[in-house]
Amino acid sequence: MPSTPPDRLRVAVAGASGYAGGEFLRLAARHPRLEVGALTAHSNAGSRLGELQPHLRSLADRVLEPTTPEVLAGHDVVVLGLPHGASGEIAAQLPDDVLVLDLGADHRLASAADWEAFYGSAHAGTWPYGLPELVRADGSHQRADLAGARRIAVPGCNVTAVTLGLQPGVAAGLIEPTDLVAVLANGYSGAGKSLKPHLLAAEGLGAASPYAVGGTHRHIPEITQNLRTAGAADVTISFTPTLVPMSRGILATATARLAPGRRDADEAAVRAVWEDAYGAEPFVELLPAGQWPSTAATLGSNTALVQVALDAAAGRVVTVTAIDNLVKGTAGQAVQAMNIALGLPETAGLVTEGVAP
Repeated sequence: MPSTPPDRLRVAVAGASGYAGGEFLRLAARHPRLEVGALTAHSNAGSRLGELQPHLRSLADRVLEPTTPEVLAGHDVVVLGLPHGASGEIAAQLPDDVLVLDLGADHRLASAADWEAFYGSAHAGTWPYGLPELVRADGSHQRADLAGARRIAVPGCNVTAVTLGLQPGVAAGLIEPTDLVAVLANGYSGAGKSLKPHLLAAEGLGAASPYAVGGTHRHIPEITQNLRTAGAADVTISFTPTLVPMSRGILATATARLAPGRRDADEAAVRAVWEDAYGAEPFVELLPAGQWPSTAATLGSNTALVQVALDAAAGRVVTVTAIDNLVKGTAGQAVQAMNIALGLPETAGLVTEGVAP
């Protein structure tokens, strides 16, 4: 491997054969400061990347190596696109001065009890949380904790969509956080590349199928953690994801009752809260009134499109958020957090324009 120019940063990607790892590589290939180093996999070690990620033409001839600390050593940035529960052991063996981005769930939760209840294994610890736009109760944002960080837990894709939809209302005290309902339409890539019967095209095409119903989805404690960070004393959410026949995207519809003392809020007052929250954000956009988000408008981009409305008859605020689950929901968010951690422009290597039709 030729030496890396001094203005470039070498990045290794573990789990490069998966959807999340492959998406990070797609973004890294156009990043002005990244030089792709080691690419690793588990069962696919020894294969050429082009056999598994044929769209990554500039890296197609690279051979995947085993995922070991020795292979990942010697890089400025290490991206872990590994199954849940596998990142902690690898990360613990990497030097403290290396920026490690965990695309899995291992280091997202502050509560070890929540981790053990939803994931069924020992908690690996908590890292700085990689959602820069996360609002904190004091009015600041999570990006302040990412500057200079060398370990970052990248948020879950569903979590990102629901958090961005609801957090302005929570932070402003406008909505009641103990009466939240979120129903999501999810693309199949969020389930990874596992060969399971219900993920086959013959089963999924032409069908919409709910999963992890009744409070069992692993993203629930992460959503509640975020909304408590935004200022909620307590959070209760009914969360139901649904697989729909598209490869990418999440459309999250989340509703909340107006808080006591705010029941007289009108549409303009509600909209002003979301405008204030996202007016200066480069990757979160509140759409013009009456225009609704579509997953198609976010494909390939790091954009989250948000809309909010007041259902006056029901006394509920309705938010709809669209993201590409592999970009703003995973790899793009990792790049965004990485840029902040390294002191680079937050938007480096990322686009807000989607791909249509």
